Amino acid sequence: MSRSVLLLRAVNVSGRNSVPMARLREVLAAETDLAEVSTYIASGNIVCATPKRPVAACAAVRSAIHEEFGVDTPVIHRSHAQLVESEAAQPFPEGDVKYVHAMFLEGLPSAGAVEALENRLLPEERLELIGNDLWIDYGSGGAHSTKLTKTVLDRTLGVAGTARNLRTTRTLIELTA
Repeated sequence: MSRSVLLLRAVNVSGRNSVPMARLREVLAAETDLAEVSTYIASGNIVCATPKRPVAACAAVRSAIHEEFGVDTPVIHRSHAQLVESEAAQPFPEGDVKYVHAMFLEGLPSAGAVEALENRLLPEERLELIGNDLWIDYGSGGAHSTKLTKTVLDRTLGVAGTARNLRTTRTLIELTA
């Protein structure tokens, strides 16, 4: 059976959008059709058997989280194969695993979005769109010093996304193998 990850956006960040992972696993077992559910770290990585209908599974998880925790968060699906393909194509292999991030998007960004974001990059930063994944190398300053804030990314891309650093992405590949 193939495995996937359902990525939650902006949960358990600075005391906001609290979604305890142990309770989340209980809720998902009771409220969804997901099988073989586990979580990885508290930032919202649900590892499971690949759902037959990923879009419906994401909607069910989003609804269950909203009902149980009062948190409305996008839920983005990636299969093991999609994670492997994206990581293999990531354009910054020499980048630091803490500062290279994949922003997994729900769909393709708005026309001209990547070019608009490129205009906001700091000198050490780089980005490239690979399919539905926006790879960002934040350089030595890391994500804390960037002008590519959540608000800027949301407004410019026109599609929801959630980012994981390269280290976490590689761990998710291992967990879904």
